[in-house]
Amino acid sequence: MSAGPDRLSFVVRPANTPLGFRPEPGSIPESPGVYRFRDAGARVIYVGKAKSLRQRLNSYFADFAGLHPRTQTMLGTAAAVDWTVVGTEVEALQLEYSWIKEFDPRFNVKYRDDKSYPFLAVTMAEDFPRVQVMRGAKRKGTRYFGPYSHAWAIRETVDLLLRVFPVRTCSAGVFKRAGQIGRPCLLGYIDKCSAPCVGKISPEDHRLLAEDFCDFMSGHTGRFIRRLEQAMREAAAAEEFERAARLRDDVQALQRALEKQAVVLGDNTDCDVVALAEDPLEAAVQVFYVRGGRIRGQRGFVVDKVEEASPGELVEHFLLQMYGETAPEAVPREVLVPAEPPEAEAVAELLSERRGARVEVRVPRRGDKKALLETVERNARESLAQHKLRRASDLTTRSRALQEVADALDLDQAPLRIECYDVSHLQGEDVVASMVVFEDGLARKSEYRRFAIRGTAGQGDVASIYEVISRRFRRHVEERAEHGELDPEPIDPETGRPRRFAYPPNLVVVDGGPAQVAAARRALDELGVDDVAVSGLAKRLEEVWLPGDDQPVILPRSSEGLYLLQRVRDEAHRFAIAYHRTKRAKSLKESALDDIRGLGAARKQALLKRFGSVKRLRGATVDEIREVPGIGLSTAEAIVAALKGEGT
Repeated sequence: MSAGPDRLSFVVRPANTPLGFRPEPGSIPESPGVYRFRDAGARVIYVGKAKSLRQRLNSYFADFAGLHPRTQTMLGTAAAVDWTVVGTEVEALQLEYSWIKEFDPRFNVKYRDDKSYPFLAVTMAEDFPRVQVMRGAKRKGTRYFGPYSHAWAIRETVDLLLRVFPVRTCSAGVFKRAGQIGRPCLLGYIDKCSAPCVGKISPEDHRLLAEDFCDFMSGHTGRFIRRLEQAMREAAAAEEFERAARLRDDVQALQRALEKQAVVLGDNTDCDVVALAEDPLEAAVQVFYVRGGRIRGQRGFVVDKVEEASPGELVEHFLLQMYGETAPEAVPREVLVPAEPPEAEAVAELLSERRGARVEVRVPRRGDKKALLETVERNARESLAQHKLRRASDLTTRSRALQEVADALDLDQAPLRIECYDVSHLQGEDVVASMVVFEDGLARKSEYRRFAIRGTAGQGDVASIYEVISRRFRRHVEERAEHGELDPEPIDPETGRPRRFAYPPNLVVVDGGPAQVAAARRALDELGVDDVAVSGLAKRLEEVWLPGDDQPVILPRSSEGLYLLQRVRDEAHRFAIAYHRTKRAKSLKESALDDIRGLGAARKQALLKRFGSVKRLRGATVDEIREVPGIGLSTAEAIVAALKGEGT
């Protein structure tokens, strides 16, 4: 045990316990604190915080089998645990952030830029501050604005502002050479640089120009425009019309620079808007920076979800990482988030300390801020989709993913052709199934197939999986019997197109757990197909199931193989839902309601919206049907009579 002024630290070494390092009962304090799990090499693999260390740490050891698979993996890797007692929740947040930054634990959530965003930077630490585009790590003594989505957006803004704030933009080499020859560059001649290189402006006055430039970019725009307008009126009154015209053009330049930044909230609003999009493996975060009511920048992050975390916990981790080392002026008065962090008050207090003034963290419920958050959420979803697409298109990554799947499922070779099946329905009606095909890790959309479930409709997903696998591979068996197992040309000679089920897959994936996998394996066995592997991917915990196994295969959360299987499953799910919606819309249009006189499209739509389906409408009374706007007594009676006759 080691003691400090405000903290106490404890270390638990391996002991004779089920996990080898479980603390002795009653040895863990009930105080708030931060804990670390270490592996056999003493490396920190996970850092967490807790209001009550005893309650949190006991939850890891009370029921190991009931823990999430990711938590089980972490505990299986760990060999020791230690903790530090702190005084407050804010101190716990600070220590947790410090340890995560120091040790970079493999099981903690870590956000990274999804691309290198450019910033508009002003190097205030230099004798003659320079305006430039910067990427990468931030430097001390430099003011940053943005980030921007494209560097050209920065250059357009700077070009407009240099007319009013002619700050230096040249590199150190160009600046030094101009001073040596005593002649400024082109910008100095066209009044878009005050030419400090040749002494046309003093260092003090040039620094004031740079500070005004920063103030304008920070959102304090009104005073500059008002000052220029006042000077323009004074010049016009003094009949200095050329100067008045130049000042007018300066005002218009500032106004055009402002127009490039969309107005979304009130003029005095300074806030960061954080939105989240996630799937079981990854999450994407988008941030819009609003200053003076205008969007001043945008930035995106992605993260691999190597630990189980709720949306609120993801938000909390993100806020700590984003504002952990940022300059005080970069922390806004308000942070809008999609879900409240578990320790919302402590997070707000920590950000307030960083800013030196009150910071509010809240979830907008209505109005313009809610609408803006929804816009940022759409950007986050698009960012996640683009990230997944970029990741899927990498050849090396695809090869590694296929090999990881082969190793995990004990296949003889990498599954170069994978078929995935999913079932979609609404309360047992309009049951359909989808088959999607991935070859060499990429979607082969021309090979996708759709199935309308016939004989097993209404009997559940397991029966539907059995039917669709049987139908697909029965066709394969028939074609193999007709053309031979080694058919070199699986092309239909009559149409010139590939036969519908010409190629068998190496691996069949079904959306579901042990029951669905068993049904798919049974269908293949009954057809004598023994050269196709079968697996299932269950949505809830992303577990991979094999036929006959009592326990699932758990792939690491960072595994490219699991990422590929999830992408295949999600594509099958999307394709099945699309077919189900099409089929359901068609069945609604061709329902028994079409034959009832006086019942047009609008009334039919109102009926289906009210009752949900023709099946439910059939069980409604005349009085219940009359409650639908536009439906009178005679029409309601006609509906009841028609549906009663149709149901007999």
